[in-house]
Amino acid sequence: MIITGPSDCITDVEGVSVGHHTDPGAGTGCTVVLCEEGAVGGVSVMGAFPGSREIAMLSPASVDSVVHAVLLTGGTIFGLDAASGIVRWLESRRKGYRIGRICVPRVPAAVIFDLGFVSHSTRPGPEDGYEACRTASGSPSPQGTVGAGTGATVGKLGELRRAMKGGLGTASVDLGDGVIVGAVVVTNSIGGIYDPADGRLLAGPRDARGAIIDPLELIVSDDYSPPRWSVGTNTTIGVVATTAGLTTQQACRLATVAHDGIAMAVRPAHMQYDGDTLFAIGTGTAPADMTRLGAAAVHCVARAAASGVLAATGLGGLPAASEVG
Repeated sequence: MIITGPSDCITDVEGVSVGHHTDPGAGTGCTVVLCEEGAVGGVSVMGAFPGSREIAMLSPASVDSVVHAVLLTGGTIFGLDAASGIVRWLESRRKGYRIGRICVPRVPAAVIFDLGFVSHSTRPGPEDGYEACRTASGSPSPQGTVGAGTGATVGKLGELRRAMKGGLGTASVDLGDGVIVGAVVVTNSIGGIYDPADGRLLAGPRDARGAIIDPLELIVSDDYSPPRWSVGTNTTIGVVATTAGLTTQQACRLATVAHDGIAMAVRPAHMQYDGDTLFAIGTGTAPADMTRLGAAAVHCVARAAASGVLAATGLGGLPAASEVG
């Protein structure tokens, strides 16, 4: 039997806190996963159209891959500006890579495209990143239409008005002996969302009557035509965290394996114009059994991707899964 963490949230991982900036009026926001004392990080980019910051330092070839926060943000490339506020907040607390008397916070980031869903011109910026840090806590994170999930949408295989609301979700697994794995995921996909437990279709493109269509069947049918407007607007991003001690190579492998969780819940995923990106961080020193960590990460990512969509509320004229029968 799989045992969830105490809060079934990424904040069950010691040393991790989460904060959000949410702007429902503009349909955008950002989320910060703080690991102020530093955590070994890794990354895996499986989408062919990503938007990111400070990814190179997470390579196994890097001299040092310790990070102090990870930013997940809306606003596409423009939203990466929010990382500057996170860096400023961390520096004010003397958190970062020490070079003499200087602290250099390291904040990798990934983006989703939410421009035009509600607003073309409002994007998360430095003050929003700073505010997300100021309000971050180790308490259970809200889910759904919050933070970087505010403007997330799913099922964009036809007209945008027939898509559905995406969102931000989180989950955790307790492996025992002090080892916990958690994930936070922002689901913003061209494909549909499926319950990883039973394969039930939860959200996706809708037909003229408002009924949800199986996206895989649609794509391979004669009725399919590519939705040109949605090119580059689909990305599922997230962070996997664990109390285990990881090397950079192990963190990158954990992030890679965790993409199986996206594939379980988001179908199809990792497409030509997706930017699917997952980070992994290890905050502790517990021995790393990579087989168990990988399986737990897959489970957490799949459940987080689905739960964020189930917890979402409708916005911008698009219904949430809870509103569609």
